[in-house]
Amino acid sequence: MQKKDAYLVLDIGTGNVRVVVVNPYGEILGVATGDIVYHRDDLYPDSIYFDPELLWQQLKQLGLNALKQAGDVMIKAITTTSQREGIVLIGKNEKSLIGLPNIDHRGREWEHTLTDKNRVYQLTGRYPTSLFSAFKLTGIRERRTAIWDQLSFFLSISDWAEFKFTGIPKYEHSQASETLLYDVAKKDWSPELQNMFGLDEKYFPALSDAATISGKIKKEVAKEWNISEISVVVTGGGDTQLAIKSTQPSMDDIVIVSGTTTPIVKLVDSYITDSDERTWTSRDIENGRFVFEANAGVTGLNYQRLKEVFYPNESYEIIEKELTENKQSSCMASLGSLIATERKSITTGGFIFPAPVSHELTRSCFVRATLLDIAFSIAENYKVLKEIAGHQADYVWACGGGLKSKYLRQLIANVINKKVQVRHGFQQSSAVGGALVCNDALNITNQLANIEVEVAEPLDQDKYNELHSEWKKTRNFFKQTGNLQN
Repeated sequence: MQKKDAYLVLDIGTGNVRVVVVNPYGEILGVATGDIVYHRDDLYPDSIYFDPELLWQQLKQLGLNALKQAGDVMIKAITTTSQREGIVLIGKNEKSLIGLPNIDHRGREWEHTLTDKNRVYQLTGRYPTSLFSAFKLTGIRERRTAIWDQLSFFLSISDWAEFKFTGIPKYEHSQASETLLYDVAKKDWSPELQNMFGLDEKYFPALSDAATISGKIKKEVAKEWNISEISVVVTGGGDTQLAIKSTQPSMDDIVIVSGTTTPIVKLVDSYITDSDERTWTSRDIENGRFVFEANAGVTGLNYQRLKEVFYPNESYEIIEKELTENKQSSCMASLGSLIATERKSITTGGFIFPAPVSHELTRSCFVRATLLDIAFSIAENYKVLKEIAGHQADYVWACGGGLKSKYLRQLIANVINKKVQVRHGFQQSSAVGGALVCNDALNITNQLANIEVEVAEPLDQDKYNELHSEWKKTRNFFKQTGNLQN
């Protein structure tokens, strides 16, 4: 029997890592998931890192598991995607020195040394903070000299995984957008930004377009992964960009990508920025397209953790059932989501409900309050994008595992007064996007197996306008509480 063609997609997120076997039609054939092992670095107040070689061994084992699930397949191509802002430092003899995830803030104490932050925003499309790679490199240079002295170059995490397969170092444009060292409008590394951070150009690999073949898999790696040596490695990109691709949007569409965090993006054909510096602008993996973004911050992770508290042994279907049956909505929450109009994040959060505790207060009330917090945060960020770049369509696209809740998709439609559309396979959006990227690289016409679109129509506008006001009061309460504590 002839083997079925398939692709291998490595998806390295913030909390976990997945290896997915997917066919050219976007159908998932096998998937294996694990948690990334992080370590604290005592030399910095807010830093975290991972061992790249340990992660590579984990990826290999997950890959073998996913391939076993998939059965008799021929892997034609491999692609990678990862959390944005994270990097891996590479030393002499191709040794992976240290991995710095997006949640590593070892560069925070050097933020004040950057004097012209407005200029950085003009070039990079994002206000400079320790979230971004340049400050991570600064932290290593200033306090981890043993590592710095060995440094040959650095890569995004997805580009590092590609490098492990091919031995060819390249940096993809959507990932380079997250470094503070890349001129987004010019689509190139910026000597001006390199000088600002005191970084030599020797550390910067050649730039590479997504959906291009970067090379063949190394023979020894093919053997370890049980993959044919004819497999090619295709340049992927940032996890948000691959998820966006899975929705197959048009120019000027808005896409909500819900995972650990929730980027809300508009696809535009030119480089635009916000005079108030509230937004990000990145290169997309599609040539000639930019991703104009506001981000609601930690959202899906909040839902996941509260499920573990209130529904540790139940499925998401049970939650949906209880949410539908229980109409009580007097409980409100503010759980640290982000709004582009606010300069400072809210570090204190919680739930507010009438006292004494009513018999009507159930566990589903807390989940509903969490989902309302997510929906209203998305709405506030959507409002900023619409104000700056406009949006005339009567719909938005949505994707990502954080939107598995049909109840949440309906809430978002209600509060932004737009249809929320998801495509078949939206929960595995990065894997589906990876399949489409591989198709592009291999010149295969993209045709997903199921083109079904599920739509949530906006309802009950007056009701949700009132709830929106209550949520704002709750958010302001926790904002003031946090200010008092600080």
